[in-house]
Amino acid sequence: MKIYHGGTAIVKYPVVAAGRPQLDFGQGFYVTGIKSQAESWAQRMQQIRVIPGVVNVYDLDIDEVKKSFRYYRFDHYDNEWLQFIVANRIGRKDIKKYDVVEGGVANDRVVDTVEAYIANLMPLDMALHELAKHQPNNQICIANQKVIDECMVYVESYKI
Repeated sequence: MKIYHGGTAIVKYPVVAAGRPQLDFGQGFYVTGIKSQAESWAQRMQQIRVIPGVVNVYDLDIDEVKKSFRYYRFDHYDNEWLQFIVANRIGRKDIKKYDVVEGGVANDRVVDTVEAYIANLMPLDMALHELAKHQPNNQICIANQKVIDECMVYVESYKI
């Protein structure tokens, strides 16, 4: 499976521990299966950091990941996805941990709903109603360094 990481640096050897904590799916190395999404993220980072955006391309042996590691996929913006996102964003330690998590991004289209729910400004039923209006895009959080070391191969990088 071809995956992409958008940013401002060439990353031949990703390090899971370098990822920020309290992101959507927890600390890890984030990639996507959608090339245009990685390019958009690289462009956004380019504007923030005022240095060229870079897209890193990798091959991920997703079959091996599913066979040998704890893999979980969220197919919808639903209650399960919302509760997992909230738990990670507020730093709860009691949530189930996975080696790889795949699912929708809490991006500009849905982040206001997530944040309103976290702040108790929106009840669960209303948040779920709002989330249901959107089709999830794709992010993959690799939270176990062994997945990168054993199942992922750097292919190339290119500037935006």
